[in-house]
Amino acid sequence: MKKDTIEKKLTFSERFAIRVTKITGSTSAFISAFMLVLVWAATGPVFHYSETWQLVINTGTTIITFLMVFLIQKAQNKDSLAIQLKLNELVAAHEFASNRLVDIENIPEEELKIIQKYYSRLSELAKHEVTLQQSHSIDEAEYMSELKKHTEKGIREQHQAKKNLP
Repeated sequence: MKKDTIEKKLTFSERFAIRVTKITGSTSAFISAFMLVLVWAATGPVFHYSETWQLVINTGTTIITFLMVFLIQKAQNKDSLAIQLKLNELVAAHEFASNRLVDIENIPEEELKIIQKYYSRLSELAKHEVTLQQSHSIDEAEYMSELKKHTEKGIREQHQAKKNLP
């Protein structure tokens, strides 16, 4: 999809949020705000550091901060959604990945903690691997671990049986 086609599909609020976020996040915006504060501070003696002089900067910064919180949150929500969709695509496209992780951001926190425990277990299982380059899904790692346990048990039983031979 071409960039200009995508931009035409964006709503006014999305285009506005993108532009304002880019502008306010720029170095020139920071320098402008810094200069504004310096000018305000320099005018302190002229206005005898009056309450009105203080109210100007307090009111201005409060209003800007209030509006920017919502604007930044909107941009953050969109970025977060885009990242989640990209991750979902990677998980869905990888043949050995656990599809249980697709759309995981929409499950309750308690379930996320359970899955975190699985990954902690996966980490423990990986510590016993011969090579660091191996990678497993939770399901595969558990299967391989069980297979190794049964294999080791079989080897021990065979070894024990050889010892018991006359």
